[in-house]
Amino acid sequence: MNHRFIIAGGGTGGHIFPALAIAEAIRSMAPETSFQFVGANGKMEMEKVPQAGFAIEGLDIVGFDRKHFWKNITLPFKLFRSFIQVKQIFQAFRPTAVIGVGGYSSFPVLRYAQSKGIPTFLHESNSFAGKSNQWLGKRATRIFTGMPSMESFFPSDKITFTGNPVRASITQNIQDRTRALQAFDLDPHKKTVLVIGGSLGARSINQAIQQGCDRILQAGLQLIWQTGKSGSDLPTLNMDAAGSVHRTVFIKEMELAYAAADIVVARAGAMSIAELQVVAKPVILVPFPLAAEDHQRVNAEQLVQTGAALMVVDADAKTQLIDKILELSSDEARCQQMRTKIGGMGIKDAAVRVATEILRTLNNKEPLTKG
Repeated sequence: MNHRFIIAGGGTGGHIFPALAIAEAIRSMAPETSFQFVGANGKMEMEKVPQAGFAIEGLDIVGFDRKHFWKNITLPFKLFRSFIQVKQIFQAFRPTAVIGVGGYSSFPVLRYAQSKGIPTFLHESNSFAGKSNQWLGKRATRIFTGMPSMESFFPSDKITFTGNPVRASITQNIQDRTRALQAFDLDPHKKTVLVIGGSLGARSINQAIQQGCDRILQAGLQLIWQTGKSGSDLPTLNMDAAGSVHRTVFIKEMELAYAAADIVVARAGAMSIAELQVVAKPVILVPFPLAAEDHQRVNAEQLVQTGAALMVVDADAKTQLIDKILELSSDEARCQQMRTKIGGMGIKDAAVRVATEILRTLNNKEPLTKG
């Protein structure tokens, strides 16, 4: 059967890249499959999905603003309008199944599909499921989770633990460290710290690195620093720092950055952790404090408790992050221990697991054993 999938979601790389990984895995198993992505206008999926070679339609939708409640006045109207747009997309594409990966566009697309009896598949990457996914999960065909033990959020008979899909360019990364550093114009003889606050940026991390950059360089280290969009207005680097710091708003080829890195500083989103587990790098996690139910801190603590990572809470980033970087960089024994611990948690074939389960379910074959 030639399946036609709508894949809905986005907003951040943590939603977009798993969606692309799932689509690529399905296409490798069933080359005749057709795909239509649906995202939110103005969000990064409208750029990243076409770059990956897939078609995408944008909805005029925004999320609930928890900081400025008055901005939610128009939310019901925008949600209603998005359902009209979704109906038009379904009529034109006529999907046989829908996959939701989280983000603003995921809810109206999956809700509409469920109202029409079209099979829906959810992927929940985090250790704490949002309300909309919990509600959609009640009528979903299957639910794939990036974290184990999610029975408190979803019907247990629908859950399959797959891990979080990571881009093939990272799971199959064979980049040489020296060549990777050359791509960033950095010295292969120096230890390299990779700082990734996320595709949108992390103000606390950026401020800490900006203030402590001189200390990092004086210690003989060098930086690959993804500032995200929120860091686009940072002061210009001085001439002394320019040769030892590669600073950019967005790193397109993350496989090169990971290959070049000896130590990583990152947020504790589920997808960031999944990638770090695959590449097995010593990491200092700075959880985003406003994540729903503080789930990033929960994610980070799970790694810290096993010795797989270090953590600095967001409020302490300015005063503690640089010290942690310098301490870890001078303790090779601990770095090796962390590589072993975090690498043992990596799941490289999560996208294949999701794709296999979806195709087996749709083709009326026996589903995979629940994980």
